[in-house]
Amino acid sequence: MSDVRYPFTAIVGMADLRLALLLNAVSPAVGGVLVRGEKGTAKSTMVRALAGLLPSIAVADGCRFACDPAAPDPQCPDAPHSAGSHERPARLVELPVGVTEDRIVGSLDLERALAQGVKAYEPGLLAQAHRGVLYIDEVNLLQDHVVDLLLDAAAMGRSYVEREGVSVRHAARFLLVGTMNPEEGELRPQLLDRFGLTVEIAATRDPQERAEVVRRRLAYDADPEGFAAGFRDAEQALAQRIGAARELLPSVVLGDAALRQITAVCAAFEVDGLRADIVMARTAVALAAWAGRGAVEEEDVRKAAQLALPHRRRRNPFDAPGLDEEQLDRTLSEHSEPDAEPDGDGPDGGGSDGDGPDGGGGPDGGGPDDGGPDDGPGGGPGGAPEPSEGAVPEAAPAEDLQQAAPKLPAPGGAPARESAPVAAAEPYRTRLFKVPGTGHGAQGRRSPAETDGGHTIRDRRPQGQLTRLHLSATLRAAAPHQHARGRSGRALVLRPDDFREQVRRGRESNLVLFVVDASGSMAARQRMTAVKGAVLSLLMDAYQRRDKIGMITFRGSGAELALPPTSSVEVGAARLEKLPTGGRTPLAAGLLRAHEVLRLERLRDPLRRPLLVVVTDGRATGGGSARGGGALAEAGRAAGLLAARGTAAVVLDCESGPVRLGLARTLAGQLNATSVTLDELRAEGVAALVHAHRPTPSRKAA
Repeated sequence: MSDVRYPFTAIVGMADLRLALLLNAVSPAVGGVLVRGEKGTAKSTMVRALAGLLPSIAVADGCRFACDPAAPDPQCPDAPHSAGSHERPARLVELPVGVTEDRIVGSLDLERALAQGVKAYEPGLLAQAHRGVLYIDEVNLLQDHVVDLLLDAAAMGRSYVEREGVSVRHAARFLLVGTMNPEEGELRPQLLDRFGLTVEIAATRDPQERAEVVRRRLAYDADPEGFAAGFRDAEQALAQRIGAARELLPSVVLGDAALRQITAVCAAFEVDGLRADIVMARTAVALAAWAGRGAVEEEDVRKAAQLALPHRRRRNPFDAPGLDEEQLDRTLSEHSEPDAEPDGDGPDGGGSDGDGPDGGGGPDGGGPDDGGPDDGPGGGPGGAPEPSEGAVPEAAPAEDLQQAAPKLPAPGGAPARESAPVAAAEPYRTRLFKVPGTGHGAQGRRSPAETDGGHTIRDRRPQGQLTRLHLSATLRAAAPHQHARGRSGRALVLRPDDFREQVRRGRESNLVLFVVDASGSMAARQRMTAVKGAVLSLLMDAYQRRDKIGMITFRGSGAELALPPTSSVEVGAARLEKLPTGGRTPLAAGLLRAHEVLRLERLRDPLRRPLLVVVTDGRATGGGSARGGGALAEAGRAAGLLAARGTAAVVLDCESGPVRLGLARTLAGQLNATSVTLDELRAEGVAALVHAHRPTPSRKAA
């Protein structure tokens, strides 16, 4: 594979992403960029290309932390520095998905620190990225505490390593870029808020633009050096423009009028906290510097809002990021200067990338693609971003729900009656269901597990590199041997066998697999609305507890894997909303499909324990040639397979009406599962029941 990077100015379309990256190159204080988009849209290519545009940096000789010789970090572990220095390109550091905390911040050799008093510190990825670019591909797949650690370092410009009283800190200022595919799971709102800007991208649907993308990629693959040479002048011009904007940035004036517009917009969109106001102000200043202006204007505020606010407006995990352009224009108009000229919706204010007076890339020499009308669907500043695949659709009007849906053939040959999808009831807080025992899976908030977080429950000999020293246990192990080791003075004599590490008890995330009955017995509109509301509530609970989810539906003649296990609860909510009902009840098929899905998932991720949630009224009227009691017996045998594997399960009993057969409770017994009704699922209902039966102090003996 060639070492020649694909030129930044050769990328077709995606004007908003180009602009967001360039603004962070001009002013890293903006806070980084989160790129949301479908796979295969050149997200990684553009980020890697940006690193080639950054100016070279001067580095102190012998410094592993890239200290600037003109202003070295006084807390640098390699200080004091020699008088020599050298120049090198700014680095692009890529963070792998499975990265550990020690690899990010660096590792401290605790054995040498305690036994020899030596700070043997190996720098991590944050030190390597200092004064360069830190690129996180698939940031939504990282563990939350890792993402939080990265964002803290990006915000403070400093990395901290604390191990048993030994402290190391160093500068870590970098341009942070994260990419993600929303189909694979969303970042939580509190983490989204930590990214300065966000950009939604999608592949263009224009055949000519797509052809140009393919043409350029083939030309690059055939001759990387020759292709890059064709864009060398454009790359140099763009790099010079970045340098000029950096020099102008400190002198750009953010006037009171522009500041009032910024705060008014943030208030109008009900953005939590004040981080959005600060990011918008920094972005507007960077926009003015990029355009070569000495003061912030209304068009800068508008564009800053389009880049800084959409991801900060999510109120729950099923909300898609977005911004109401009409509300934005109305707010800006209401808080503009009375005597100011109205800001025209010209190329810079509406349909261009807004990166200066050139409108289409200007001196950056972006190539033929820079003259396009919007540089990609949904990405232009004149229109709101396209909703992601995981966005929950709005409830359909009542008249639309009456339309006939496609029919599935019933086992007997007659078409099965199928009802159109109904909207779910409002979600609510549910009971907490746990997997019994102690796991070792990824950190989460559901079931007990031994994890890197949580409280210490015991100690053990280190398994691999020592990272969580149990100091008191180490001292207890070494104390009996001090005389035999010839101890003299106050210092302990330690040996490798003395060291002990902490075993911590926390919580893990699980795989919550829903098996949902979508047969005709569930099709009553009021019942299915309540059932969907219950499942949606459990999906919300899974999101909050960091779980993966999957969904199987069964009706008619078989079962379907409606949603393979994923971290995207948004996609699960969308599939649930569109779920139609009708036909027979092949309960056994649904349970057997769950057994197969869980078997495969154990092979893929053996540490992630499953929790099966069966949503049904317990009836079984389908499945091959089985009828009546035969179908129930077949379902019982399928339940026995899951129980024999030790699968933790919950049966959500959806039976209603004055006469109840208790079939769902029977199924729960066959699964060794907990059985709850729709009414018992609510957390507040359980709390009320507990309080009602709690003895009062007056009943106790004096």
